[in-house]
Amino acid sequence: MTRRVDDPTVDLYMTPSPHTIGREQSLSEAHQLMRSHGIRHLPVLDGERLVGVISQRDLHLFETLDDVDPEKIAVSEAMSEDTYAVSPESTVREVAAHMANHKYGSAVIVDRGKVIGIFTAVDGLRGLSLMLAQLQQAER
Repeated sequence: MTRRVDDPTVDLYMTPSPHTIGREQSLSEAHQLMRSHGIRHLPVLDGERLVGVISQRDLHLFETLDDVDPEKIAVSEAMSEDTYAVSPESTVREVAAHMANHKYGSAVIVDRGKVIGIFTAVDGLRGLSLMLAQLQQAER
């Protein structure tokens, strides 16, 4: 995809310094972290390295299985390893299109191997709203 000068980058709309969780932490710890911070996606780390993402939907699905004790099951058992990670210089247009095409709820923003942000569907809608407001303002 060709980058245009007026294409905003994802770092403008991402949530910086997202909450993360370690791969060996329990599902109940992930659930508590999401609940206490009002979030639905957690990048999963092994040390500082991104190894997956766990979503609220993943937790609910896994916890409905018989004989699952959320206190004893590690996040690594329920996380998605197929993580959509992008650089902060990626355009909102590219990231949003990819997320929509693949039905991803989030993109993890990685810079020099470190997680620096997360861009969720909510962040995308917030960005869209701001961009539309700027267009409307410019038309006046």
